[in-house]
Amino acid sequence: TIEAIKHAKAAEVPIIVAVNKCDKPGAKPEAVLTELLQHDIQVEAMGGDVQAINVSATEKTGLAELTEAITLQAELLELKANPDRDADGIVVESQLDKGRGPVATVLINRGTLKRGEIVVAGKQWGKVRALTNERGQQLKDAGPGVPVEILGLDGAPDPGDMFNVVDSEARAREVTEYRQRAERQKQGVASGRASLETLMNSMRDDKAVSELPLVVKGDVQGSVEAIRHSLEALSTDEVRANVVYGAAGGISESDVLLAKSSGAPVFAFNVRANKQARELAEKEDVEIRYYSVIYNLLDDVKDTLSGMLAPEKRETFIGYADILEVFNITKTGKVAGCKVSEGTVKRGCGVRLLRDDIVIHEGKLKTLKRFKDEVAEVNSGMECGMAFEKYEDIREGDKIECFEIEMIDRKLD
Repeated sequence: TIEAIKHAKAAEVPIIVAVNKCDKPGAKPEAVLTELLQHDIQVEAMGGDVQAINVSATEKTGLAELTEAITLQAELLELKANPDRDADGIVVESQLDKGRGPVATVLINRGTLKRGEIVVAGKQWGKVRALTNERGQQLKDAGPGVPVEILGLDGAPDPGDMFNVVDSEARAREVTEYRQRAERQKQGVASGRASLETLMNSMRDDKAVSELPLVVKGDVQGSVEAIRHSLEALSTDEVRANVVYGAAGGISESDVLLAKSSGAPVFAFNVRANKQARELAEKEDVEIRYYSVIYNLLDDVKDTLSGMLAPEKRETFIGYADILEVFNITKTGKVAGCKVSEGTVKRGCGVRLLRDDIVIHEGKLKTLKRFKDEVAEVNSGMECGMAFEKYEDIREGDKIECFEIEMIDRKLD
């Protein structure tokens, strides 16, 4: 896909093109290779340096050639790893399995990972109880370049976390406790009712607040990361969603306490809160929202962020009035005897006083009278009495411009 091309270029890694479905009648792999030129990918057949292999996944043709191409690319790049050392690598995915507990899929970069070794993965640690490959087969060990599922961690690490083998449980605890402390300090604390409604009210009261804190729990870590990245994409210079904590697994009491201290609601994607967590959430006034469709979750956050945007002020011209005479009224002060020359004048509307077409005052209309009665509006051609709020420097021959201000709610694009 075009997205895959962009990712590969951003990571500055070599590209090998596998043109699939070449078994189909009328297949034209050369058309694909020509189209790739639009994205600055020139294959060897067209004078470039990108390898392209025709394959068929259903017929299993071209797979040996694809493997050879990958091996050749690895040799050209001199990709080598030492298998005779403690293993390290990267977490690809993680989840909480009902029967097996936390399960992490890792890709080993260097060394050989053995069953029984103690590993640290991000903020989690544990002794490797089992190693399984992509076919579910049990392994005693796994070397460089091998993806495996490991069981035995005390929690689900984040995708992208590095994992390392350590020499003792004490060392593993020391490393993970330090990382957890650093994460808590980064999150900071807040207080108050943890719901979207309360956050919206506080944001209206405090214009400086432009961040929406959230606690996100999902069925797998990949879902949580997808939600996190989608929320980041919604952010603007004025407002942003901040996932103070995101992890795989059901909602626990510690999640509710974190949400309470952060002033954040809990967004749950394909997971539920246990009985103790539900009771604690009700007691602590923490809102938990459940979702099974990611777009519904994003729409709710988008609506909330839209509500955080300062409304747009829109001005609408409604009329002009000419001052014919100025009267001094004892209790009211100066009142302008006017004739509406255009449009309409409404009580309480915004006004500008024009003298020789120069604005000398802008404010609100305090009084609008027709004869001796206070009226709501006066139309074009009619005479009326008008007085401004906290302003009396009005003269015969001045012009009054009348307008209304409408506050328009803004929405994120």
